[in-house]
Amino acid sequence: MGYPERLLSEGETIESQFRPHWLGIIREVLVILAGIAVAIVVAVLEWSGWIYLILVAVVAVLITGGLVRWFTTLHVITNERLIYRTGFIGKKGTEIPLEVIQNVAFGQTILERMLGTGDLMVESAGTHGQTRYRDIPKPERVQSLIYEAREARQLSIRGDAPAPPAAPAPPRSEESTASQLERLSRLHDQGKLTDAEFAAEKSKLIGGP
Repeated sequence: MGYPERLLSEGETIESQFRPHWLGIIREVLVILAGIAVAIVVAVLEWSGWIYLILVAVVAVLITGGLVRWFTTLHVITNERLIYRTGFIGKKGTEIPLEVIQNVAFGQTILERMLGTGDLMVESAGTHGQTRYRDIPKPERVQSLIYEAREARQLSIRGDAPAPPAAPAPPRSEESTASQLERLSRLHDQGKLTDAEFAAEKSKLIGGP
């Protein structure tokens, strides 16, 4: 079950979405394995059938909360924000706009590095501050995805901003044109410009054909 598209804003797209790493439910996995082992012992010893019912009830109580929490927790990276969402009946979560994210760091123990999981720390401006996300699969890759999405978001925001108006061209100075005509006339009188060259240059200055 992915993030509902109806909750996306216009033009928003999902870049990546994932659940926490399975290491986050390792306790529940161990409880299930222990329950299976006890069930085998009960079968070998041929104990009463009601033992199975008690065993199933105990295992269910111990694992239901953790499994539901894992299954309903979702991390989403869109082209606009970072989303954390959890809860089955009652929902809760956080959203951080990409443009306010200042730094993303990850941490891994030796075991977590071997298993491909770790924690992610997101620092952002404003009221968000520091947010820690636990049991992130491949946190180094997720860090890169967030930086890439943030950079693309910043470029998009700058691209949408209206360009500053171009400075108007300075008006042609009449005195400058007159002085240039006077210089051309002197060159023509001195024989340094032919009649055709003088006419052509004069036409350029006064905007003629």
